[in-house]
Amino acid sequence: MTSSELWTRATAERYDVEETEMSSAAVLGPTLAFLAELAGDGLALEFAIGTGRVGVPLRERGVPVTGIELSEHMAAVLRSKIDEDALPVVIGDMATTVVPGEFTLVYLVYNTISNLLTQEEQVECFLNAARHLAPGGRFVIELGVPPLRFLPPGQVAVPFDVSERHLGFDTFDLIEQTLVSHHLTRDGDGRYRRDNSRHRYAWPAELDLMARIAGLEPERRVGDWDGAPFTQESAKHVSVWRKPA
Repeated sequence: MTSSELWTRATAERYDVEETEMSSAAVLGPTLAFLAELAGDGLALEFAIGTGRVGVPLRERGVPVTGIELSEHMAAVLRSKIDEDALPVVIGDMATTVVPGEFTLVYLVYNTISNLLTQEEQVECFLNAARHLAPGGRFVIELGVPPLRFLPPGQVAVPFDVSERHLGFDTFDLIEQTLVSHHLTRDGDGRYRRDNSRHRYAWPAELDLMARIAGLEPERRVGDWDGAPFTQESAKHVSVWRKPA
């Protein structure tokens, strides 16, 4: 049983509309180029493939992709875009679900590993990635760096988006190493809709230790899909671990 929250039909149906920027060519172009290069002539497996924001265009780019997705509603939106034969999806959680095949690339984008709310499950996710990788294959994670240094003394909230249609902020539990992302979104009728989601944040060094437990070796860490250096000012990282040949 996974601790991940199960995304509803309503969330799935509006996901692509609300993530228009993340589906833009400016964002997807470098992402797809990065992943396609690592996949090479092999197979790719996306954990938590969602509505196929990355998986569908990566498949259209010529990389054979298989997906694992916990929410049947998210998978249904993906299925409206591409046939099962072209991009198979298995319903299940990314920490334990096993699919047939041996992959040169397993990847997790857009902070999705944080949907697993315990360290144990995040470790199991690394083990599951290693289980699916061919020797020499890579596991890639895109994850934000916890913005804890923006917390003034006594505060537990950090805004991440303040715009005309959306207000977003995170509240942190520093003991449990979890956060809740709060969203106030203005719909077309002018009313505001409130949503929230829970996440477990993890530091890059902690992920490296999870990778070591899974028998994976660190290969590369950059600040974004364009390959910018990862520094103490980076808001996120894209990390690559390799399964020894």
